[in-house]
Amino acid sequence: MSQQQPRRPLAADRGQGIKYGDVFSVTSDLAGQPIAPKDAVMMQSPENIVLGQTQKDGPAGIMLSAAACNERAGVVCQDQVSDVPRDQGITATETPIPGGRVVTEFLTGQVVGQYVTADNPGGGVPEGTKITIGEAMEAAALTAGDQPVEPSDVAAIQAAELRATGFDMPLPGGVADQAQAAASANVSVARDDDKTKLRDVLLDATVKLPADKPVEIDDAAAAVGMEIRNKPDMIARPGGVASSLAAAARLNQYRQ
Repeated sequence: MSQQQPRRPLAADRGQGIKYGDVFSVTSDLAGQPIAPKDAVMMQSPENIVLGQTQKDGPAGIMLSAAACNERAGVVCQDQVSDVPRDQGITATETPIPGGRVVTEFLTGQVVGQYVTADNPGGGVPEGTKITIGEAMEAAALTAGDQPVEPSDVAAIQAAELRATGFDMPLPGGVADQAQAAASANVSVARDDDKTKLRDVLLDATVKLPADKPVEIDDAAAAVGMEIRNKPDMIARPGGVASSLAAAARLNQYRQ
């Protein structure tokens, strides 16, 4: 199993407590709220249902540690629950991919944790079932498909396409070419709901690629490097192209 890890809290800061923005990459009103004990319990429930247990360094575990610090500091009380996660929801989803699944945890619709689990981690991935670059891009269409295409996505898609095909330049009309057109068009679109989404260019990536290959660590590294170099925060999109290739590369390593 692999995961996108939050930052572990150290101590409540200046009597204001450990806030969501201190340990997770979240925005809006959630970022400024201290983590309360009941919040952590709410996160445990979907995590236990999907993964079978609370993950040691997962969102629920991090929240339990933060809430305990906040309670000792007198910032929150034992039965307190924060209104934003209570009202807007805590969920976990799982998306099947070849050889395993991607589990994503959300706080108020914002990704706070992501895991990749293999179907048979003890026995390796059966012969012929390694995940290809095209399949990994299609997985990104499922895990982050509702996100508008951005220049950082284009960079990761270009890197992935070049690694899959072995060509030196993006293919005219190919996945990367379509992603570039979408990102350019999105610049002039005001509402995110009206922008071209990742699913629109990635959902049939295996069909658009004239050649494909199993994802290896260096393929994932190339995509990750290109994506983060084109993002102001230098953080790969959770569930995006680079993250999906990295997850696929780790799963492919299970093959004996």
